[in-house]
Amino acid sequence: MNTPIVLSQRAQALTSSAIREILKVTERPEVISFAGGLPSASTFPVERLHAATDKVLTDAPQAALQYGPTEGFAPLREWVAERLTRAGAPVPASRVLIVTGSQQGLDLLGKTLIDEGSKVLVETPSYLGALQSFSLFRPAFASMPSDDGGIDTDALTPALLDGARFMYCLPNFQNPTGKRLSLERRKALVAKALAAGVPVVEDDPYGELSYGGEHLPSLLSLNPEGGIYMGSFSKVLAPGLRLGYVVAPEPLYAKLVQAKQAADLHTPSFSQRIVYETVRDGFLDEHIPTIRDLYAHQCQLMLQALAEHFPPAATWTRPEGGMFIWVTLPQGIDTTALLAQAIARNVAFVPGAPFYATDPQVNTLRLSFVTVPAEKIETGMKVLGELVSEAIAALPASAVAA
Repeated sequence: MNTPIVLSQRAQALTSSAIREILKVTERPEVISFAGGLPSASTFPVERLHAATDKVLTDAPQAALQYGPTEGFAPLREWVAERLTRAGAPVPASRVLIVTGSQQGLDLLGKTLIDEGSKVLVETPSYLGALQSFSLFRPAFASMPSDDGGIDTDALTPALLDGARFMYCLPNFQNPTGKRLSLERRKALVAKALAAGVPVVEDDPYGELSYGGEHLPSLLSLNPEGGIYMGSFSKVLAPGLRLGYVVAPEPLYAKLVQAKQAADLHTPSFSQRIVYETVRDGFLDEHIPTIRDLYAHQCQLMLQALAEHFPPAATWTRPEGGMFIWVTLPQGIDTTALLAQAIARNVAFVPGAPFYATDPQVNTLRLSFVTVPAEKIETGMKVLGELVSEAIAALPASAVAA
């Protein structure tokens, strides 16, 4: 007889990622998937990484395969600090923590900043992976109102900010909406957060993916001494490397290091050295424009297909960077039910409801365009457009008019 396992309350509250569950279905080769937030594998610099791996194993094999410091490989930390400084956010390497993917950064921030019932401010909608990670620590989520321009900074009232442990936001080509926060709103957000004494956690995996290459100041650059910033190599090199970084002020930095020691001791020395060898001589400045060009083309194809195949009652964002388009359908349509119909016709997307910490809008959905071939974008959008038109036709006329 098996010994009974008694799960903790925290474990009992765990749920699977909606996206990960959908991806199990999309493994079928016949399914056209707009669901995964995966970078295009065609952008992975395989030859460059191969050469970097050979060099690391030739020049420093024992060190690369040995334990390392929790804070990370010093030359890589210095490279990150120098790159952020050149972008307008002067930070020392002593505030850079290398983490095992930015998802670990979210976990460490949750461990160090959230007590049960802590007020945490998030966007509406927000990154599903962050909501899932933070939820493990049982915060009291409060949603920051958003509009077509992202976070509505006019709605960041003293009452909303009062008592918040931190606010979490993605100002650049946000996942899931693709929106980018304007310079004016960035300044207003940082000013209001500073006045209220609320730390800002800036998650920036897509900031380099502006289709035109335009740069807006990071929130960290507007508060370099007190800002908390998360970056990743997943979208500009390869996600399988599982390498990201967190910039934090003292004493938070010290606590993040201690939390990481308890989690995994340190990020793999081998992958850190490979990434450093890959990027140390300016390679990203040559490589990232090719990613931007590809994603801009893919995005335009999807926008054209949406305009051709979706009915006028549907609306969507028109991103200038990143990987996602956010679609809003008339009230009364549940995109979770729509997904089942789409999968039956071999097309997948992500329903919007899981991206909301509070008051989910079930008539929304996220589309990712970067991994789907051009001809399949057209085919998939045609199928989805037909399903959306059928769903709208089944609504009362008053609902569509609203």
